[in-house]
Amino acid sequence: MEEDERKALTRRAEKMFSQRVEFLLSAPQLKFLPDPTVPEIAFCGRSNVGKSSLLNALTARKAIARASVTPGRTQELNFFEVGEPTQMRLVDMPGYGFAKAPVAVVDKWKKLVRTFLRGRVVLVRTLVLVDSRHGLKDVDREMMKMLDEAAVGYRVVMTKADKIKASELEKTVARVEAEAKKHVAAFPQVHVTSAEKGMGIPELRAAVLSDAGV
Repeated sequence: MEEDERKALTRRAEKMFSQRVEFLLSAPQLKFLPDPTVPEIAFCGRSNVGKSSLLNALTARKAIARASVTPGRTQELNFFEVGEPTQMRLVDMPGYGFAKAPVAVVDKWKKLVRTFLRGRVVLVRTLVLVDSRHGLKDVDREMMKMLDEAAVGYRVVMTKADKIKASELEKTVARVEAEAKKHVAAFPQVHVTSAEKGMGIPELRAAVLSDAGV
């Protein structure tokens, strides 16, 4: 993509996310999913990876993702509509990597997520969020394998990049990129972001808009 095209896409993405962004619904089971009428971008990551903060930064809202952390919704798919009329949806997936969760809870999560990934025809991209301070964990690798098997293209997004020294960040990103290249459904480029500092947010917005094709 030429520089002028990239700048135009970035401006269009900023305008899109400055419009209507609203919480639509939570789906504890697949039968509660909204009609598949617009492109969807899903967000997934380990618990406490900074998913809500990234969603808030991406949509330029202070608390758009607050609804997704309401007690009782932690194991549900949460949908947010973007644009007026709706141009796309953002899907906040349940956090994974539960340290002390009962086996039944984990199994329910896996079944919901796996079936959603494999069967949702309007799901155009998934963002796998990874804490910059820790890099890829085994639970992240399990999620990436699940996405590979579901043939769902995904981008790896490093969060909390401001919480680590630049030299360490560079090494971590290099390791993550090298591993991402081994996965058939992963984009080779890793996005580096900080919701708090705004680092990488315009570029990620542009990528999301491009993926959604709107």
